[in-house]
Amino acid sequence: MSQEDETLKLLEVALTAEIFNQHQNLDINDLTPEYRMLFGVDGEGEVKRPLSVSEGMIKRSLGIQDACSKLSKIPVITCDDFGQRIHVTSLDAAMRWFVRKGGINLAGRNPALAYYLGSLDTTAPSYPIVRAANPPYEDTRLFLDKKIATILSEDESLKSGMDLVIISAPDEVEQTFENFVCTDGQKRIISKIKTAREHRETLQRHGIHEVGKLLFVGPPGTGKTSLALGLSREMHLPLIEVRLSMVTSQYLGETSKNIDRIFDFAKRLAPCILFIDEFDFVAKSRVTDDHGAMKRAVNSLLKNIDRISLIRNGVLLIGATNHPQLLDEAAWRRFDEIVEFSLPEREMRAQIIRNITGSIDCQCDFGAVADNTEGFSGADLRIMIKEALLSSLIEGRTHINDCDIERGIILVSSRGAVRRQNWL
Repeated sequence: MSQEDETLKLLEVALTAEIFNQHQNLDINDLTPEYRMLFGVDGEGEVKRPLSVSEGMIKRSLGIQDACSKLSKIPVITCDDFGQRIHVTSLDAAMRWFVRKGGINLAGRNPALAYYLGSLDTTAPSYPIVRAANPPYEDTRLFLDKKIATILSEDESLKSGMDLVIISAPDEVEQTFENFVCTDGQKRIISKIKTAREHRETLQRHGIHEVGKLLFVGPPGTGKTSLALGLSREMHLPLIEVRLSMVTSQYLGETSKNIDRIFDFAKRLAPCILFIDEFDFVAKSRVTDDHGAMKRAVNSLLKNIDRISLIRNGVLLIGATNHPQLLDEAAWRRFDEIVEFSLPEREMRAQIIRNITGSIDCQCDFGAVADNTEGFSGADLRIMIKEALLSSLIEGRTHINDCDIERGIILVSSRGAVRRQNWL
């Protein structure tokens, strides 16, 4: 970072603090994630005013040395003795200097700056748009951990169920909805769920509660888990992931209770997504297991599904299975939407490859690659690209060519051949 850029960054910090202090209507989501850390937001999500800026804080958090010296040429900034406090003496003048020096782009990512700048300049970035694009504090692990701790302190019996789930905060999810290639049917159902969330009160008033129980059905590697994670990020909902085989493999006598605890926890954490993977395990248990405890566990699961609702409880329930033929009518009727995940067709394969290689120099014909990868799942295509990139790096290149892609195709095809081997 050049000295000029450092000076602009330092002024942004000082302006953010001053604007936030002067305008009490601004809240934690008017600070970027960087500034929440910089100003020490606590686990309660409280921002303690007044925010203060010091030379030592700048050095520790941003790694910028001699902040006061670098700000000394700006007449509207003052530093106390020994750099203990950095002050903005004239907010309007400081903001205009900031804009003249190219700070408008920074304001486009900083809600506090966009808010204040909107009163000075009609061409400024839109405050509502900048705030909406700023990652919400409620999406963070810090917020989620505090909420979980509060729930568990109120009911210690829920703790035994926590070892059986994986809980992800929306901002931890790497999958973005934009990079997921959806079918028209998937898009329609997702749009319906978003609409139902927006109009929960209307649906409740009319007694329509059976919305938001989705069953994802399709072969392995077709994106069932990825879409659930993508929805977590897109809809700003924490995701509770449950694998039924893991729940039922624990202490058998506790299985039914643990299922109850997981559903109870989801209702208390709401709004959230409860994602139940390996849902076909229910069917296997109903058909093949005569153990009374297992039957009680399965019945507990089905009853809990009946009693949970996106409209009443704020919980979006998603089940996923690779083996829909194993599910009986009792399991099927619990879900109001069946979302099919099939192996991608040619155009979808081409788009998936484009998405995967978005940051890679791929000197290949996407259409030709799609033609040569019939029967590949989305996961297969990702493995293919990974192998192709490794192949290019081994040869000292950073771009992928047709030979690299061919090696990736051979690897995936050989994996499939091994998987189909009958070793008995």
